Amino acid sequence: MPRRTALFERTAALMTSVAWKEWAGYAAPCNFDAHSEREYFAIRHSAGLLDLSPLSKYTVTGSDAARYLARLWTRDITRLKPGRVAYACLCDGEGKLLDDGTVACLDPETFRVTSSEAWLGWFERHSRGFTVQIEDCTDQLAALALQGPLSRKILQEICGVDLDGMRFFAVAAGRIAGVRGWISRTGYTGDLGFEIWIAHEDALAVYDALLVAGKPYNLEPIGLDALDVARIEAGFVMQGVDYISAQHCLTEARKSTPEDAGLGWTVNLEREGWIGREALLRERAEGPKWALVGLELDWAEIEALHSEYGLPPHLGPVACRNAVPVYPGGGGSKTPVGQATSSTWSPTLKSYLMLAQVQRKFLALGTELQVEYTVEFERRTITARVVPRPFFDPERKTFTPSATPRKASQ
Repeated sequence: MPRRTALFERTAALMTSVAWKEWAGYAAPCNFDAHSEREYFAIRHSAGLLDLSPLSKYTVTGSDAARYLARLWTRDITRLKPGRVAYACLCDGEGKLLDDGTVACLDPETFRVTSSEAWLGWFERHSRGFTVQIEDCTDQLAALALQGPLSRKILQEICGVDLDGMRFFAVAAGRIAGVRGWISRTGYTGDLGFEIWIAHEDALAVYDALLVAGKPYNLEPIGLDALDVARIEAGFVMQGVDYISAQHCLTEARKSTPEDAGLGWTVNLEREGWIGREALLRERAEGPKWALVGLELDWAEIEALHSEYGLPPHLGPVACRNAVPVYPGGGGSKTPVGQATSSTWSPTLKSYLMLAQVQRKFLALGTELQVEYTVEFERRTITARVVPRPFFDPERKTFTPSATPRKASQ
């Protein structure tokens, strides 16, 4: 039976759908109403509030904390300054992806690590020789995501941190609804947003304060279904969907490197001494085989295909995680050259979007491919074009008001 987060009492009371799913052993809302449309539009036009507590969370302290974390992660954590957050990958000795997550530097000897799965055993196994203490604080620390264009205004009403001056991927300690916590300018929606970290026992008070402060701004509690659509629009990969953790793969072919999964930008091969580097250096020398691309399906073909069956296309903003084959353009070859792992209709962009892992020779923008598409149980193909990723990338996501020079008054 799934466990309950500190916010289960409140989210259960707000739900009318009774739509739950298991997330890392916890019960998590899929959507609060019969459908997730209202929650999705809150993310893009006002703000949405999500319980992030199931994330695995660790506190790493000690004089060697930064050097130790730099050994585990693909980013050089020794260069991470207090008040900053880094997004990085965790690899095994063969350079295969185990997980992706964040490392926040709270002070020179204190770091908070988040990941999709539990890695305490892995962390402890590689701590020998380092002066560090590792604490699994998943159950002690609750987390909230406040995401959307009005999130800054809402959060500023109940916290003492200067949010106008908080840069993208910054973290700061402060009072939130009267209790001590941390705020990071991070998120998984590709929009302006913040994540809030507070003690388990303070979670309900902060959640309720945000609901009150957000009511004039049309804040909505949101579930995982709306988040899934938003993260695909943002071009964000999901562990277990767009790549499989190497520890769960039964065959070598299912494993991915960071480059395969579109996360090569998080890898610093120039520095030495971290797990997986040698294997990834070999990959660079030989040339990576796979690449993650964004695809946009040809809408006219989708309409025409449905019309053959006397049906209209379904436009609900619901993400699909069922992998489907990708073929070369032209429709001649029946040999797959990759697979599309996440897809959704984007209400904001008015496009049908996919994330796909394909052979690298097909990664050029504008390349035409064919994607399997099923209507009435019959498998057909639709033309898809490689387009820039992220699909949705608003300026407000990284814009910092007080860091922008103001024009002199006339």
